[in-house]
Amino acid sequence: MQVPLIRLQCGVNSYDWGKIGKDSAAAKYAAATPSNDFSIQEEKPYAELWMGTHPSLPSKDLQTQRTLLDLVQDNQALLGKDIAVRFENKLPFLFKVLSINKALSIQAHPNKKLAEQLHAKDPKNYPDDNHKPEMTIAVTPFDGLCGFRPLTEITHFLKTVPSFRKLVGEEEAKDFENTVRGRETSDKEEDVKANKKVLQAAFTKVMNTDKEALASASEELLEAANSEGAQFAGEGGPSNGGKELADLVIRLNSQFPGDIGLFVQFFLNYVKLDIGEAMFLKADDIHAYLSGDIIECMASSDNVVRAGFTPKFKDVDTLTSMLTYSYAPISEQKMNPTDYPYVTLSAAAYSSNSSATLYDPPIPEFSVVRTALNRMGAKATFDPIQGPSIVLCTKGKGTVSVGPKKEKCEEGYVFFVGATAELVIESETEGKDGEEGMVTFKAFCEIHDDK
Repeated sequence: MQVPLIRLQCGVNSYDWGKIGKDSAAAKYAAATPSNDFSIQEEKPYAELWMGTHPSLPSKDLQTQRTLLDLVQDNQALLGKDIAVRFENKLPFLFKVLSINKALSIQAHPNKKLAEQLHAKDPKNYPDDNHKPEMTIAVTPFDGLCGFRPLTEITHFLKTVPSFRKLVGEEEAKDFENTVRGRETSDKEEDVKANKKVLQAAFTKVMNTDKEALASASEELLEAANSEGAQFAGEGGPSNGGKELADLVIRLNSQFPGDIGLFVQFFLNYVKLDIGEAMFLKADDIHAYLSGDIIECMASSDNVVRAGFTPKFKDVDTLTSMLTYSYAPISEQKMNPTDYPYVTLSAAAYSSNSSATLYDPPIPEFSVVRTALNRMGAKATFDPIQGPSIVLCTKGKGTVSVGPKKEKCEEGYVFFVGATAELVIESETEGKDGEEGMVTFKAFCEIHDDK
């Protein structure tokens, strides 16, 4: 039987939006594991480290060079029987590190039914028939555009950003304002339905702007951002109006001059995450990540519907028709992590404020535990679970062990842990001056009836 602790060699993708050379956490983590075909090139962008069984970039057993997909398909016990049956002998999640230097595309990931339809119709651009809900945890400070803003904020921008109102159109803008007025936060079914309908109409109109109108409006918007500073987009509006929004317009225009995304930001929440903060995006939620290094966990899929900030294939009709058009403050998408209950911390861990923090989205495919062991010799013992895990070390060094098998673990090391295995992580790093010592992220799947 396969020992349920396997050190993985994981691949890294080079996309234009990735951080350059050694500035990329994805590249640094990939380079921590010996590989014949990877070394960091200083001028090259490195965007994503993939950890899992997805066929586009499958992880391998470092020793045997067999893919993790082969290993779990040959030995169902590594996944656990229930998970092997439910997810067709594949790891149900894809674990990633993203290193973002400039804006990713304005995008959404299709729900299961739409994913099946898109894949059947256009397998080249939609390579999976699976949905892709995803969770983001900040490793460094992060910012992005996520979910539709509260309607009062969109109304504010229609009044204070003339170039935005032009693209929405006077008739559509008035219809939006008249429909939502007094009902912006109503939870009555008929009000919510009407609000979503006018939001979709306004957003769809902007996304289908012709090139000439977009060029003219972009020029006007950029001029206002450069000249108005703190007065940009009116005073007394959304908390991130004024200079912050003006700076964002200028920054995004430098990356994608005259792109429709410059106007999409007036529809979407602008969010910042500090280290350890997280948010969850359901299928059909619109977003665009802008900068930072993040841990990302998602259902195992590579389906993306794009419509801006990208040279890749755009599918505006699908995007504008698939979105939920739910609108809410970003606080509703941020997660509220809790202490992970199925771990025992040693006395050295307790005395150094070490922690095991659970990020648990409302879906069955994955959860993530972030563990910080802040003293040399601090130890975390994880109870066995009925499902697989992948462990990534992002800071410090120490050991990981399952039964008699103990492995050295340093920044960038990745391990697969089989179902029913008790996992022990021990730090050899001393956290000084309030800093954390050894930090790991453990993505796992364990099926509960309530998820």
